[in-house]
Amino acid sequence: MSVLVTGVAGFIGSQVAQRLLARGEAVVGVDNFSTYYDPVLKFARLKPLRETPGFTFVEADVADRDAVTALAGAHPDIDRIVHLAAQPGVRHSKVDPYVYVQTNMMGQLVMLELAREMGGRLKHFVYASSSSVYGGNSKLPFSAEDPVNRPESLYAATKRADELMVETYVHQYGMRATGLRYFTVYGPWGRPDMSPFIFARAIHEGRTIPLYHMGRIKRDFTYIDEIADGTIAALDHVPAEAAHRLYNLGATRSVDIRYVVSLFEKALGKAANIELKPGEAGDMRETAADIAATTRDLGWSPRVTVEEGIPLFVDWFRSYNRLQA
Repeated sequence: MSVLVTGVAGFIGSQVAQRLLARGEAVVGVDNFSTYYDPVLKFARLKPLRETPGFTFVEADVADRDAVTALAGAHPDIDRIVHLAAQPGVRHSKVDPYVYVQTNMMGQLVMLELAREMGGRLKHFVYASSSSVYGGNSKLPFSAEDPVNRPESLYAATKRADELMVETYVHQYGMRATGLRYFTVYGPWGRPDMSPFIFARAIHEGRTIPLYHMGRIKRDFTYIDEIADGTIAALDHVPAEAAHRLYNLGATRSVDIRYVVSLFEKALGKAANIELKPGEAGDMRETAADIAATTRDLGWSPRVTVEEGIPLFVDWFRSYNRLQA
């Protein structure tokens, strides 16, 4: 039997696939190499996977019904789905809102229809949600039990819609599904549109770092290895009966963004040029994860601090940039 991993050339998807392959699983990976950021990084993430026995790659868009149907027909041994393909980025959702609905919502629907058609053969449907669904909530830390009715960006609204679609399919068709609300994932092979990559590149090149909301932002930075391990833990803990579970995957520590910049300065041995700027609508001011349920049910708890993780990211950043030079 095999696991279908969508977004397999992505930051989280590639790491999840690596772990599945390392323990002897067969993996069918899907990606469409979206140009939201330079696909060169995606090809680099995919390369070691394609060289690993047990891995099969299919280039396809998860919102393409015909392509997904053909994939399922070609791989009838798939019995679990880890759906991580998505259009990320809060601010970009103002620039191209249509791609968020197409990829995040239509893509989710197509994957749920695949899961429905698989019937009893499907053991577990695991998918990526986001801490962004907590939106305008002021109670911290965020709990998966909290109401999430105030999305502050279209991106957040699409991820919440994904959760509601899964709830409907579980109720109607008796699926076993788990959604994971990821909190600010960073680390080696990270996305270049996210703050850690932006900070490292700007400091390295001597460019200015814009800090929004005048630098008064806090985030729950969670190291990629922890996120990948948590995703695997969720996949392995299959609900005993039809159910839709939601869990936070976060480091539980809300870190001041200015402190994060100082850690990059230390790791890179260079001072940052900072420009304080007003915030924009859609930006969350602070995030922090309550993971009591995640630890209780999945046995997962993070250990890598930002003080440990940022130097590891910088080591990779230097190595990757030498390779790209």
